[in-house]
Amino acid sequence: MLNAPDATATRPYLLRALHEWCTDNGYTPYVVVVVDETVQVPMEFVKNGEIVLNVSYDATSGMTLGNDYIEFKARFGGVPRELIVPVSRVMAIYARENGQGMSFPMVQATTNQASPSAQLNESRPTLSAVETSTTNKNPDDEPPTNPPPSTGRPTLTRIK
Repeated sequence: MLNAPDATATRPYLLRALHEWCTDNGYTPYVVVVVDETVQVPMEFVKNGEIVLNVSYDATSGMTLGNDYIEFKARFGGVPRELIVPVSRVMAIYARENGQGMSFPMVQATTNQASPSAQLNESRPTLSAVETSTTNKNPDDEPPTNPPPSTGRPTLTRIK
């Protein structure tokens, strides 16, 4: 029997699967990242400790969706940046066009060892729909990498 602590985390596999689903269906995959000292992103775009990133192949260069990190290059205000996001800091992935995606529980890492209950919660992602605000946009406009505050922040809704 396989012990839970020895099992590979499901989060990176689900992120890759939903990224592929978005791409195959012509949707734009976005990830919501909880930023801490382990996350390498442009800090000037972080709002309330989070950043929303467009992780489509059109918006990124050299992207790797690994088991431990998501790594890619992207432009922010025309300036190329290298981003490194630990998979454990991804709170959600969703399609910008319809809000369909998945949210993940966040484990508060106060020490190097997570409690058994935190490890159990880490392995149980939640299917979610992400509600996005709708505005009149020109379809030829490229969506912003991090939506401006005036468009409203996406909200996660738990579906049972």
